[in-house]
Amino acid sequence: MVLTDELKRRAEKALDKPPRYGLDLEISEFTPDYTGLEAESLRDLSERLRNIVKSIGLDTGEKSVLGSYLQVDQRVAYSRSHKKGVKVLSLKEALKSLDWLRGLYWKAVPVDLDKFTAVAALYEEGGYVVVAEKGVKTEMPVQTCLLMKSPRSLQTTHNIVVAEEGSTLHVITGCTQAPESFGLHAGISEFYVGRNATVTFTMIHSWSRGSHIRPRTGVIVEEGGRFISNYVVLKPANTIQAYPVVRLIGRGSSALTTSILLASGSSKMDIGSCIRLEAPQTSGEAVSKVVGGDSSETVVRSSIVGFMDGVRGHTECNGILVSEKAVISAIPELVAKAKDVELTHEAAIGRISEEEVFYLQARGFTEEEAVSMIVRGFLESGIVGLPKAVEEYLKKAIRETITAL
Repeated sequence: MVLTDELKRRAEKALDKPPRYGLDLEISEFTPDYTGLEAESLRDLSERLRNIVKSIGLDTGEKSVLGSYLQVDQRVAYSRSHKKGVKVLSLKEALKSLDWLRGLYWKAVPVDLDKFTAVAALYEEGGYVVVAEKGVKTEMPVQTCLLMKSPRSLQTTHNIVVAEEGSTLHVITGCTQAPESFGLHAGISEFYVGRNATVTFTMIHSWSRGSHIRPRTGVIVEEGGRFISNYVVLKPANTIQAYPVVRLIGRGSSALTTSILLASGSSKMDIGSCIRLEAPQTSGEAVSKVVGGDSSETVVRSSIVGFMDGVRGHTECNGILVSEKAVISAIPELVAKAKDVELTHEAAIGRISEEEVFYLQARGFTEEEAVSMIVRGFLESGIVGLPKAVEEYLKKAIRETITAL
């Protein structure tokens, strides 16, 4: 799209660079589809597509959101803002109208991180830009949806979220696909949290068994800023690998990353996060809640690196196995590069307590109902920092997903 010669050269050089974690893939097996669709309103979508996007919480009436973005395969279908001071644009529109945005383009995520950032850059066509202007406070979220509907599809998207000084912004992204679709999703997300600003980002994944998901995320938080991330996988793909990196570069900035993972089938997930405490008085927390079912394999990574005296970090992983064949692995990492840091971690993985199940059975529930209730409560306890409407939707989605298992 607008890659400089230098960015293009770096991307081309990295096309064969394998990811640091997770399974590698042969990208040439997947093909981008640019046919897509365009809509004047989300109500213009076919009934079938409306039902698909509603399944991940998209409000097609847009009554409870400040703006919306929809991408179908490689085509931007819809983008619109409904609030002054909040911009919702396609990446192509934003780079044309916001000159300053070019200074943030590919700054938080290296274009040559691996083959998936490289292919996202070289096939770059879609992606959203959300900007909360200085001092703007929002309660309702901006909603975005990334939908794959073509077989053997390669979907790339480059998203940039900017919260200017003193602003508050909520973004909820739903990623899903049509039942007949399978492919590779390589999504780039860059977040820039300004001085004393707060960004809450919730990503909900609902994929099919045949797809492979490779998001790449970078976050930069300035003085007094706060970044809250909720990464939710309700219906896993064949493979998912994600390892967002959050850099706290301003004094007193903070971050909380939460992963809520419901693993099923034969899916293989390698999901984690890294929080870098690069400025005085910064703090970070990485929390994971994992349910392992069927023959799924889940690796949960977390890394907190303290560069300065007086910083604090904590990582925590809790897992429940509901199948004899499922595997959950927790890999915490704490790195201190200064003598006066406070970094802690804890992990607990096991099966559901028989005592808890017996207690609920004594109250009249079946064994299946008891297990579902315990799993639901376990996952819901990880939801934090969301607008009430988003929190209620997410809890409802968890309940419905668990009931359907």
